[in-house]
Amino acid sequence: MAPMAAAFVVQIHSGYGELHYDLMLECGDALATWQLARSPEGLAAGCDVPAARLDDHRKAYLAYEGPVSRGRGEVKILDRGTYDLLARGDDRWEFDLHGGALRGRFELSRPAGADAPWLLRRLG
Repeated sequence: MAPMAAAFVVQIHSGYGELHYDLMLECGDALATWQLARSPEGLAAGCDVPAARLDDHRKAYLAYEGPVSRGRGEVKILDRGTYDLLARGDDRWEFDLHGGALRGRFELSRPAGADAPWLLRRLG
């Protein structure tokens, strides 16, 4: 698959459950979204962060900061930029991030066919 440049954003989501981070990858008319247990900033190669796949979000979240509807806390942008999608399947996405703080190759994956949590791993 040839790389496809698209937008990404990582938001800090506070005031609704535990503080967490939302990674959103532009994918057509929506943002494929994963909730990260901790910040991906400073993640060393070979290390990972637990992730949970969420419903897709609206593309407006690429630039949005502020309160989330229905009292679900607030979001603030940690980083944003573009990404090149290198591989995509039901249980694995591989991509290069080109953000201000997040740069390099990453993988989102989970055991095939399992209800196991996803992991965001820095590949390089």
